[in-house]
Amino acid sequence: MASSVKLFILLPFLSLFISTSLAQTSFRPKALVLPITRDTSASTPQYTTQIKQRTPLVPINLTIDLGGGYFWVNCDKSYVSSTLKPILCSSSQCSLFGSHGCSDKKICGRSPYNIVTGVSTSGDIQSDIVSVQSTNGNYSGRFVSVPNFLFICGSNVVQNGLAKGVKGMAGLGRTKVSLPSQFSSAFSFKNKFAICLGTQNGVLFFGDGPYLFNFDESKNLIYTPLITNPVSTSPSSFLGEKSVEYFIGVKSIRVSSKNVKLNTTLLSIDQNGFGGTKISTVNPYTIMETSIYKAVADAFVKALNVSTVEPVAPFGTCFASQSISSSRMGPDVPSIDLVLQNENVVWNIIGANAMVRINDKDVICLGFVDAGSDFAKTSQVGFVVGGSKPMTSITIGAHQLENNLLQFDLATSRLGFRSLFLEHDNCGNFNFTSSV
Repeated sequence: MASSVKLFILLPFLSLFISTSLAQTSFRPKALVLPITRDTSASTPQYTTQIKQRTPLVPINLTIDLGGGYFWVNCDKSYVSSTLKPILCSSSQCSLFGSHGCSDKKICGRSPYNIVTGVSTSGDIQSDIVSVQSTNGNYSGRFVSVPNFLFICGSNVVQNGLAKGVKGMAGLGRTKVSLPSQFSSAFSFKNKFAICLGTQNGVLFFGDGPYLFNFDESKNLIYTPLITNPVSTSPSSFLGEKSVEYFIGVKSIRVSSKNVKLNTTLLSIDQNGFGGTKISTVNPYTIMETSIYKAVADAFVKALNVSTVEPVAPFGTCFASQSISSSRMGPDVPSIDLVLQNENVVWNIIGANAMVRINDKDVICLGFVDAGSDFAKTSQVGFVVGGSKPMTSITIGAHQLENNLLQFDLATSRLGFRSLFLEHDNCGNFNFTSSV
């Protein structure tokens, strides 16, 4: 991958490349917005969104990959557009991808990868027009276009395993060519984005707040630094590349306000890239290294003081549903706290995010998975998180993210987070029907 110095030099070229094309319009949005849908048509739930791409414009459904470095679309299936342009190997846009491939036609190449299945193929880098809705934070507004948006051409092979009707993946990771970075460069707004996954519907913002649901939830965020893993955690990367996924610094874990005894060295990232805590929209549940999972589960069972029942895969700690009551915040169970940079900065996982109901078995389970379990080893994303020694010690999964607003500030490298349950709110409450 290009060095950080080279990326710094090349970024203005990308900004100029896109912004010059936008000079034809006087309207520059302060932020953009995309809808999110929880799609259950695949083997595990996926969170999808839709953009418009090509000339003439065509709606394209995409699986959201929070830690994905690139935006890729299947070009095998009737990709027709009069504005499609190849990116040449000698161009500054090619260098932004850290590309190591060049076709016979001198077209820049980079491998698109499907994080759900672990499949990666070669692909040409192209540019085409995309169109998305603007927002003032309160409502969705007029559509705006970026004429030369960079993406990778995928194939039928790499698309397999995605939700029904999905044609590619929307990478939101820490690269200069992810969706957040390209939109920020195109419209000269702050390099921030916010994501809010709902149990059915949610919302994805590009740019700064306000982020209005029932309330402006951007005012109540708690902040913690984002950490860079020095070793790539992607299934498709080159030697020396850093991870583009989002890591945070968990220092300890508490259950019912009591510290859980665990090997805290696993919470730090070592020189080989092992350890630490990352956030994923692709993993359905939080997966923990075996010793961490057992320590948390044992502390949870002790604090809850309710008999366990036969577990239901993929979970290892389950209870009879009638033995646990519920409230507005979900099942009444002990809180699980991820303590971040200090004892006062805590990610509190409440009952709604901690537990999963198995309705057909009248069972409710702790919604965390042991990385050493058969499910984690054989799951489609097991090559990233599963096994006796997973590369990442804790991967916070989508169930634990639901109805939490997460803001990723790429300029200052920090994460803002807030549970909307605390505000009697939810991620499905953004107004996509009214105009600015």
